[in-house]
Amino acid sequence: MAATQKIAAGVALAAACATAVAGCATDTTHAPPGEHASGATRRSGPSGGKQGAGAPAAPGSVFRPLGDGSTAYTGAQPHLPRPERLKPGQQPPQFVVFSWDGAGEDSQKLFSRFRKVAKDNDATMTFFLSGVYMLPEEKRDLYRPPQHAPGRSDIGFNDEQGIRDTATQARLAWLEGNEIGTHFNGHFCGPDGGGGKWSVDEWKSEITQAKSFVKSWKTNAPALKNLPPLPFDYDKELIGGRTPCLEGQKNFVKAARDLGFRYDSSGVNEQVWPAKKEGLWDLSMQLVPFPGHSYQQLTMDYNFMVNQSGTRTQGDPDKREMWGDQMRDGLLQGFDRAYHGNRAPLIIGNHFESWNGGTYMRAVQEVVENVCHKPEVRCVSFRQLADWLDAQDPQVLAELRGLKVGEAPKAGWASFLSDRPAPAPKGVPGAPAEKGDKDERRSTG
Repeated sequence: MAATQKIAAGVALAAACATAVAGCATDTTHAPPGEHASGATRRSGPSGGKQGAGAPAAPGSVFRPLGDGSTAYTGAQPHLPRPERLKPGQQPPQFVVFSWDGAGEDSQKLFSRFRKVAKDNDATMTFFLSGVYMLPEEKRDLYRPPQHAPGRSDIGFNDEQGIRDTATQARLAWLEGNEIGTHFNGHFCGPDGGGGKWSVDEWKSEITQAKSFVKSWKTNAPALKNLPPLPFDYDKELIGGRTPCLEGQKNFVKAARDLGFRYDSSGVNEQVWPAKKEGLWDLSMQLVPFPGHSYQQLTMDYNFMVNQSGTRTQGDPDKREMWGDQMRDGLLQGFDRAYHGNRAPLIIGNHFESWNGGTYMRAVQEVVENVCHKPEVRCVSFRQLADWLDAQDPQVLAELRGLKVGEAPKAGWASFLSDRPAPAPKGVPGAPAEKGDKDERRSTG
């Protein structure tokens, strides 16, 4: 989106989240009185076989333009490992997912920056693209947001250059093995028409429109018709998202399930193994230690900012380095707690914003550089994590969910589930979960 629009969007986001109950993932459960808590990928096979990094693989001989040529089917996505089931007594990999809400390329060049960070650290990530970032301002009336007038958006729309740059980054990201999910469209939060007030049918409309803007950007911005298409079928590529301000999850997951989604990342969890909710993997962000405080913090840059500088996106310059270090160290403490404990996947959410001088972007980059090269760590996209979870024996996952936050098996991983017969390999990447999978989340106390 245009630079001026992106700045305005950031302010609008902060204002909306400050007033929303979920407050862009605000959570006060762990905050003491007077304080407020708010709200990858190693390219390795599950058996440790590492795929080569480097230049993105070109699409194969398959090339089938779709619709107006904004997208095209080019075959299987490059750089995706084949998931395998855990063997009896095998220690699970440590998955880490770095995800980005409202991914778009503007003058800050953060999409391209973190594409490079991912490549340099043998990682893949999930980029939640906002559909209105592929819609030009002059076509804004094409967007019919639930409970709002046509053409309304709390994060603006885009201009021709912004669409060009965002399409370029999304295309390259996918070819490098990253996932293109969705952050939907207008980013409406709070009691006045926010996503928490939307019905199942209204969520279906929002999802369908988000897909349509990605599938028709050449029609809506005809000056860009000669650009290469996005090299995927978005009807098949889009399998998950995160709702604005983490609002509306109850009705959203029902709508998303009916439309073929496989996961949702719109909630707040402890660091335990994920379960399914309404048929979707609940891959929500998590609570991790907050250095210097007695309560935990959500794994999102916005929420660290709110607890440091409030809703001021550019707080005290003298404190910015410390604030970034605090976020970095909190995420690393959460990583260590899982890595040396129950090995629950660590889910991290961020925005392409330069809040507090960009200190949170620096913090996230340092976390990527610190963890993604460690043994048995796989920094993966949500798609890759969902593929791996779908490949596992449901009973094994239920046993893993029995481990509390930071709890490793008492007798060690070598004996954990060691009395089980080795299961036959299951399915292929993207295969649906076995029938009968249930949400068996267990309380962590």
